[in-house]
Amino acid sequence: MTGVRTVALGGGHGLAASLGALRRVTDQLTAIVTVADDGGSSGRLRSDYGVLPPGDLRMALAALCGDDEWGTTWSKVVQHRFGHPARGPGTAGASGGSGAAESGLAGHAVGNLLIVALWDLLGDTVAGLDWVGRLLGTGGRVLPMAAVPLDIVAEVVGADPARLDEVTMVRGQAQCATTPGQVRSITLLPPDPPAVPEAVQAVLDADWVVFGPGSWFTSVLPHLLVPELARALHLTTARRLVVLNLAPQPGETEGFSPHKHLEVLAAHAPTLTVDVVLADTKAAGAGNLADLERAASMLGARLVMADVAAADGTACHDPKLLAGAYAKILGGPGLAAQHERGSDAAWR
Repeated sequence: MTGVRTVALGGGHGLAASLGALRRVTDQLTAIVTVADDGGSSGRLRSDYGVLPPGDLRMALAALCGDDEWGTTWSKVVQHRFGHPARGPGTAGASGGSGAAESGLAGHAVGNLLIVALWDLLGDTVAGLDWVGRLLGTGGRVLPMAAVPLDIVAEVVGADPARLDEVTMVRGQAQCATTPGQVRSITLLPPDPPAVPEAVQAVLDADWVVFGPGSWFTSVLPHLLVPELARALHLTTARRLVVLNLAPQPGETEGFSPHKHLEVLAAHAPTLTVDVVLADTKAAGAGNLADLERAASMLGARLVMADVAAADGTACHDPKLLAGAYAKILGGPGLAAQHERGSDAAWR
C-alpha cells in the first residue's frame, strides 16, 4: 500500500469496480462521482427533497469499505434495498393503515436514506458524506462532482425506429441510458454548474486521475463538462489514465468499438491529453487493435493491454486482476511487486 494520490472519476457499477481495486493499491484515494441520476430511489429523493442524487455516492462509499467484519457488514447495510411490505390478512397494509406509509420505503436503499438524513442534519453535502465514510471505515473519500443536481441532455440518432436517421434530444440520465437509439454527444443542464471545491482541489493535488470504467455518456464524460472541474482536469500535473469498458452498453454505446470510446472522449474534451489507456486483452482483441492504438496515440497515451475481465464471462472487471494492472501503471515495478507480495493476505 502506497501514498500515490489517486482520484477516480465516474459513477455506478463501473466506478465501484475501479474503487474496489484501487483501494488495495493506494491509501490516498478520492472518488469524484457524477450527480445526474434521476431514476429509482435516487430520483425520488432528488425530486422530493431537492438534494443531489445519493445512489452513485452510496455505491462508491460501499466499494471503499474494508474487507474486515465491520466493513463488509456496513457495506451490505448501506446497499440493502427495501422491498414492498407484506400485505397478508390482518396486517396494517391490508387494512389501509400504517402499511400505506411504510410502502414509501419500497425501492429505497438504506445508504441513500442515511446520506440524505445527514445532509438534512448538517446542511453540508461534503461533511455528510465524510460522516458516512467515518461510520463505514472507508479507505478513501467520496465527493460529488458538482454542487447541484444535473440533467444530462443527449443527442441521439435513431431513437424512433421509424426514422433511423433522425436526430433527437433526450433528457435525463435514465432516458439516455435506455434510449433505443445511439447517443452521439451530451451536454449538461445547467450548462455551467458549480463544481465542489474539494473535488477540484483533489484533482489538482493528485498524482494520478483515473477515468472509467463505466457508462461512458452518463458516468464518465459528464465530469469533463463541469467547467471548474474540467479546468482542473486539464491543468493538473497528475498523470491521466483511461480504463476502457469490457463491452458496449446496450442503449448507450451500442455498437461502439473500444477505439470509438476514445474518439468520443476526445470529441468532448479536444485539448485533454491522456498518459495511459488500459484495455482488457480479450475485449481489445475483439476490435481493430490498430485503430485502438491510433486512437490512444491521438490522445497522447500509450496503450496498456492486460487481462482484467472476470473469468465468468460477464462484462465485469475482476477486482484482483484490475488491482494488479493498477499497481503496475500507477507505481511501476516497485508497487506491482509490493502489491503481489501483499495480495494473498489482502484478498482472503
